[in-house]
Amino acid sequence: MVVDIGPLTREEIVAVARDGVPVSLSASAEQEIRASRRVIEALADDVVPHYGVSTGFGALATRHIPMGRRAALQRSLVRSHAAGSGAEVEREVVRALMVLRLSTLATGRTGVRVETARAYAGMLEAGITPVVREFGSLGCSGDLAPLAHCALALMGEGEVRDAAGRLLPAGEALAAAGLAPVELAAKEGLALINGTDGMLGMLVLACHDLRRLLRVADVAAAMSVEALLGTDAVFAADLQGLRPHPGQAESAANLRALLGGSGVMASHRSPECTRVQDAYSLRCAPQVHGAVRDTVTHAEAVAGRELASAVDNPVVMPDGRLESNGNFHGAPLGYVLDFLAIAVADLASISERRTDRFLDVARSHGLPPFLADDPGVDSGHMIAQYTQAGIVSELKRLAVPASVDSIPSSAMQEDHVSMGWSAGRKLRRAVDGLARVVAVELLTAARGLDLRAPLVPAAATGAVRDRLREEVPGPGPDRYLAPEIEAAVRLVTSGEAVAAAESVVGPLR
Repeated sequence: MVVDIGPLTREEIVAVARDGVPVSLSASAEQEIRASRRVIEALADDVVPHYGVSTGFGALATRHIPMGRRAALQRSLVRSHAAGSGAEVEREVVRALMVLRLSTLATGRTGVRVETARAYAGMLEAGITPVVREFGSLGCSGDLAPLAHCALALMGEGEVRDAAGRLLPAGEALAAAGLAPVELAAKEGLALINGTDGMLGMLVLACHDLRRLLRVADVAAAMSVEALLGTDAVFAADLQGLRPHPGQAESAANLRALLGGSGVMASHRSPECTRVQDAYSLRCAPQVHGAVRDTVTHAEAVAGRELASAVDNPVVMPDGRLESNGNFHGAPLGYVLDFLAIAVADLASISERRTDRFLDVARSHGLPPFLADDPGVDSGHMIAQYTQAGIVSELKRLAVPASVDSIPSSAMQEDHVSMGWSAGRKLRRAVDGLARVVAVELLTAARGLDLRAPLVPAAATGAVRDRLREEVPGPGPDRYLAPEIEAAVRLVTSGEAVAAAESVVGPLR
């Protein structure tokens, strides 16, 4: 597989970012790039100032730069803006922002040379990943510092990691890959750093991960409803149809499919059962899970519009004009990144509440305290819930919006910024935390199903429980619990838990 650089799909971005799929510039993309470059070169002697071509940047835009200093202007821009600090950003995020920047270069709206775009594609193909630092982007004027570190590597400066993950000077890594450093020409430094690509890359990756986690959250919820002697009657399609949110309908359909034929549920459907309603964390699972689904759908729509954009300033218009604009502002992305963090925190919260019900004899309907083998001697899953609670508490802090903050910069020229990069960084931590919370619920619900024996679970939930048992033993005296939690996390994040259920009921929604 080779990704042809042009308008990219979310799936192509994930493939390049995570799987190292190579990229190529199409002939039509190179034609567009050449056409816009001719516009930039025609402005070389223009007496009218053009931002980033014959002027300085930001608050220094009033400074006219003579012809002989314009290559130095671009080098200085990249070097000064490669000012990140903190921990290294993950390889997949850097590759995502690089392929997104390359996609914008391929639109022909930025004015770079073909050889510069080819060299950028060459770094991706060679697996050279510039070292990008955690802090440096305000999410306005683009993700300046992160993208500047990538442009710096293209110039043969700074640090990178090669395809094997070794930390090397950029020049050495380029030489080993048969690539020559690029000497930037007019406008090119600016074109390489003035984009929303880091924010967008993190959004695309998060939406991809959340789609998988939403299915496994439905699986875990079904197992919890079943093992806590709940009812699936509330998930009926006609009841759900009274409130026609699409995500709610999808989640309820999953729960009905997963719980079909449950012997555990059949055991308490007799007239002797006096329970009228389940707790909200069981009964309202489709409403909460569905709202998260709809939030992801909205975020994907925003990402789709951004993927169809050409974000740079100034831009080369199809009629040959070079125009300043404000399309680099990250507000559309910052808002949905924050919105997703709120939804993630609440999805984790309802998962933790279901887990907690298993451990309390007043609410677990006949299960032993903390699902322990010998309560008092054994603590069972008591502290696994503590781990969940600690993560959920952290997720609530991460749900505080970053996009409501703005610190003016560049001598008040850039007086309102989005903080979208920060929103993306905290969302990545939140998605990881959600996976761990759902994994603990899965682990606990599976033990609850085991303790309901000889009652037989539904075929789908039983298949998930059985897949987990290949990694984690069933109920018994206390064991070293951390590795068992990590095994459950792997089943959640790899998709294997969902695959076990789907082997019985077919694709979940």
